[in-house]
Amino acid sequence: MGSATEAPGKAVVRRPLSRDVRLFWCASATDALGSQASGVVLPLLLLGLGHSAATVGLVAGVSTAAGLLLAPIAAVPADRGARKPVMLWSALVSALAMGGVAVAATGRPPVALLLGAVLVERFSTAVYEAAAAGTVALIAPPADSPRVVAGLSAADQGALVVGPALGGALYQASRALPFVADAVSYTVAAVCVGALKSDLRPGEEAVAVGGAAQQPKQGAPGAQGPADPRPSRPPRPALRAELGAGLALVRTSPFLRLVLIWTTTVNGVIVALYYGAVFTLQKGGHGGAPMGLVLALSGAAGLVGSLAAPHLAGRISAARLLVTVSWLLVPLAAALATVRGPWAYGGLFGVFCLLMPLVTVVLQSRAIQETPPALQARTGAVLSSAVGGSAALAPVVAGVCASRAGTAAPAVASAAVLTLLACWTTYVRVPAREVAV
Repeated sequence: MGSATEAPGKAVVRRPLSRDVRLFWCASATDALGSQASGVVLPLLLLGLGHSAATVGLVAGVSTAAGLLLAPIAAVPADRGARKPVMLWSALVSALAMGGVAVAATGRPPVALLLGAVLVERFSTAVYEAAAAGTVALIAPPADSPRVVAGLSAADQGALVVGPALGGALYQASRALPFVADAVSYTVAAVCVGALKSDLRPGEEAVAVGGAAQQPKQGAPGAQGPADPRPSRPPRPALRAELGAGLALVRTSPFLRLVLIWTTTVNGVIVALYYGAVFTLQKGGHGGAPMGLVLALSGAAGLVGSLAAPHLAGRISAARLLVTVSWLLVPLAAALATVRGPWAYGGLFGVFCLLMPLVTVVLQSRAIQETPPALQARTGAVLSSAVGGSAALAPVVAGVCASRAGTAAPAVASAAVLTLLACWTTYVRVPAREVAV
């Protein structure tokens, strides 16, 4: 994975990544692996303990809502300079909560105790992810951003492949083991964060709403009285203004608006397509194993795409890559409306997930460079909340489409949405230099 500042076709000079980057990658990879291992069996545990499907759905819904609500709030202290303590303590709280779930899984605990532990873990995870946003900009130079982002994306995709299989195997041995593994993964993440040499503070300059630096007021010429020898500090904005600073920056930046629209749309579409596949395969009499196959193939393809993204970013214009991938996703979504077998679904989903990281790695890398250091967490929270919102809404839309127009309807609707996105991406007035990394 080469430096993002190199021209296409130029020889790639590889520099070793710093110790802090490796530690942060280890924290993210172990966290993702543990979360996938426990997440895939949590519904089975809740159902096995006698809870209803409605309770399982309620836990999932509240968890999603917690992430959307807490991320912008947790981002404020992170951008103020408390990023490292927030990440460290939220990881430790998550470890304790998962340890509580593991203990609860060995018996028949009260409903409130088990669900409370699950929700505490979800809340802490949302806080951790919000604080972690922007860490790349503080531990790696801009030229290394594509490599670091690609590595983090590859870790997520690898966890998607290995995590569910690991969680299933551990659950077969003991109901508590997947949650023990998740608690250990959070502990490892906390140790890695604590070992970072960087303090993860964005700098001393204050950042106003919209990302403009506030300068200390200078005394007027001819002002009476001696000058105050102490350095003046700009007044800290009100909490409400600080919460909205990331949104204000996204609203005023053409490139960040592009990132918001593209990633939100594509992530929502892929969730809708997944649920469309669930409805179709279930109607065809297929069990849970085929969906595991689809997920495994998708995760493997996403891993390959993430690793390939920095290479392509150094050889193909980022603007051209964005437009090309946007159009290639359209026929893939349309084809999913015509297939019925798990292998066909797995293959098409695999190509879809292979192409997505080629753009998302480039967009995320450029977004890191576009965002001032003191707004990294809040801007990241805005982007992640938008993606989470579309992912939460997509199953509802897919279910309505499938129930009213047939199981192929989610794929047809997704193809139409992607066509509009591709047209917008092709003709949007964003200079090519703003998309380049």
